[in-house]
Amino acid sequence: MVRLTRAQAQERNRAKVLAAAKEEFAERGYRDAKIDAIADRAELTRGAVYSNFPGKRALYFAVLADLAERAPVRPPEEPALTVREALGEVARAWVTRLPLVSDGEREPSRLGMHLIPEILADEATRKPYAQLMRLNAILLGLAMERLRPPREPDGRLVRLAEAALTVLQGSSQLSAAAPGFVEPFNVIRVCEQLADLDLGDRWFVAPMVPEVRSPGTPWSPPAGTLDAVTGEPAHPERDGVVAVLGLHRLSAAEEAVRAAPPDAEVTAVIVTGTPQELMPLARLVVAEVSTCLRQAFPRAAWPRLRVVHDDTGALAAAAGVASPGDRTEVALRVRAGRVELRAEGFGACHTAATHPLT
Repeated sequence: MVRLTRAQAQERNRAKVLAAAKEEFAERGYRDAKIDAIADRAELTRGAVYSNFPGKRALYFAVLADLAERAPVRPPEEPALTVREALGEVARAWVTRLPLVSDGEREPSRLGMHLIPEILADEATRKPYAQLMRLNAILLGLAMERLRPPREPDGRLVRLAEAALTVLQGSSQLSAAAPGFVEPFNVIRVCEQLADLDLGDRWFVAPMVPEVRSPGTPWSPPAGTLDAVTGEPAHPERDGVVAVLGLHRLSAAEEAVRAAPPDAEVTAVIVTGTPQELMPLARLVVAEVSTCLRQAFPRAAWPRLRVVHDDTGALAAAAGVASPGDRTEVALRVRAGRVELRAEGFGACHTAATHPLT
């Protein structure tokens, strides 16, 4: 028998815990699920479960994130060419995941019905969730703008994306609370009609002056990082802006995208001070929208914002962030394999994209 390394054994145990938790949550529901029962199903000790997950809520987030990231993505046979078509396809991909009225409370399709109550129960999850939803609106808005560039130089479609996500999230919650009330076809039609709204959305940057340095040091990010939006390699080593953002600062990524040259790579590296608890939530929320984007938009319209979940903090460490937290905002301007400029603090993303070298 081949002896597993410590890392391989940990990964195997984590997979066993996730599989057992999915079965437990599906059969007994989140509220009645027990850690001891999950440990028994996984044929592991209670301590082995807690060595991978700090509690039942973190394990619940991880199960939902794993399901969301593994959801099959079918490339569109006829990619959307207009914002109306794109919103309709995004909504269509979204509503296909909603539970049917005939599904019982213990059916796998209803696993996510306790997600929002768990988020609402704690400020430690509410603030990150708000920023994650803003990040999703930015991703969707940027994709729509590539199909229909705003008429005004400072125009954008992020508010339109926020309106569409409000409709879609509402359909999810009502499907859980009032089975049979939501008519999927109506949700699709509503999202299509939103395309004609003019919300007067304009982009502006608040004046903030972060700490700026021009270190000129080599830039060697860890290999193998994946973009959570496209599922493809993220390539943070390329010329552009790399922003290390805590879960309370995710909306700052838009500042780098708006300010950076059109050919520059922009990578948002998500970090948190409590990765075991909150990184699964981040993975889940981003996957909910990114899988819909890939099914609705042609590749040429995918947003150029890369999103990396830095679970281990390795990419943050390469950027000089030894102890990332939820309010972290550090941005690098990378050129020819070196850190041309490093900014830290509120406004770092915009500064890294625009600040002149001294």
